[in-house]
Amino acid sequence: MLTSRERVALALNHEEPDRVPLDLGGTSVSGMQASSVYLLRQALHLDPPGSPVKVIEPFQMLGEIKPDLIDALGVDVVQLRTTQTTFGFRNEGWKPWHLFDGTPVLVPAGFNTEPEPNGDILMYPQGDRSAPPSGRMPKGGFYFDGIVRQPPIDEARLDPADNLEEYGPIGDDDLAYLRSEAERLYTQTDKAIVGKFPGTAFGDIAAVPAPGLKYPKGIRDVEEWYISLTSRRPYIYRVFERQCEIALANLEKVWQAVGNRVSVVYLTGTDFGAQAGPFVSPKTYRELFMPFHRQLNDWMHRHTTWKSFIHSCGSVMALIPHFIEAGFDALNPVQVSAADMAPERLKARFGDRITFWGGGVDTQHTFPFGTPEEVRTQVRERIRIFGRGGGYIFDAIHNIQACVPVENVLAMYEAVREYGRYPLEEMTEPRVQTGQRT
Repeated sequence: MLTSRERVALALNHEEPDRVPLDLGGTSVSGMQASSVYLLRQALHLDPPGSPVKVIEPFQMLGEIKPDLIDALGVDVVQLRTTQTTFGFRNEGWKPWHLFDGTPVLVPAGFNTEPEPNGDILMYPQGDRSAPPSGRMPKGGFYFDGIVRQPPIDEARLDPADNLEEYGPIGDDDLAYLRSEAERLYTQTDKAIVGKFPGTAFGDIAAVPAPGLKYPKGIRDVEEWYISLTSRRPYIYRVFERQCEIALANLEKVWQAVGNRVSVVYLTGTDFGAQAGPFVSPKTYRELFMPFHRQLNDWMHRHTTWKSFIHSCGSVMALIPHFIEAGFDALNPVQVSAADMAPERLKARFGDRITFWGGGVDTQHTFPFGTPEEVRTQVRERIRIFGRGGGYIFDAIHNIQACVPVENVLAMYEAVREYGRYPLEEMTEPRVQTGQRT
């Protein structure tokens, strides 16, 4: 019987452990929206009705995956979180709140609770209502959209430092917190720890509008940023160059604080794929992003025991060879519902060189609209394909959203438990393509 930490390590080294490792909540892209956490906890009889779920990531409204839920599902990964939220206030001072669907939750003190006249909820950077709002949850919604607050761009005065305002040397208090929290997770659990440390994602579009800054400067409009990858490439390159210097210095300090207690570092969440094809061309990736990914990965692989994790949604088949060359060890979310992302091709072409972390169920069609049996069949199929020879960690494709039937969520985890043990059985049933909305 392996520990979770050993199980994940074997999978990342492309060896078959005793069972396929399972992630839920190990990262901010493999979690669960608070409403779904509430329904799952109720279905598993972990809480009395009406017990609130703590919202640990207010931008996506992700719920806390507590130890009792981890134990109930057999989860193998935990997250080393910083205390700062995307909106710049800290995860502390918890107070009661309700989502639009009535789910009882606890939110941090900096969370704005006053709706607009039209029913929308506005979020303010650092909880400061005197600053322009940086996030909006539409009435009836389940998470926040970033609000673009782009000042007029004066080409002659553009300064890369303006796009680096949110990055800087990691503070002693943050290092002390990471040290103590990593020690707690390492000694009090047997789980693989995933860390995400500030400033290592280049061009993550969720971060471009700087929702945690009161008055952001530089290029902060989403469309303008994407255009700038071509029209202002020297400027973007200089931003990334300085950001990389800051990130390398911070990673060295974090390594001194947490050491090998951390197994994996979630290095970047920049999306390079769209539904129908790559969003960023391989050429642009190699010229603009890959030099800095290589620097961070090379440093980590030379100086630490950490593995590296890249999150990119969409169709990235053409980019995976470049991700591998850049030094990434694991790819998430493995969006097999996108074009040219067939699981069999992914595993055959790259399964011995990069660990697939996700891809476990189609979250666009089967998971929200299919039946529990369709979910079970698809999970079984994905485990058989991706799990052969190791190199696979099970997770849904991206976060589990609200409105997924709890019966389907339960079916997914039951199927992982039933079909995820090595040696894996051969898949004999025909592939299931049901559950798609018509």
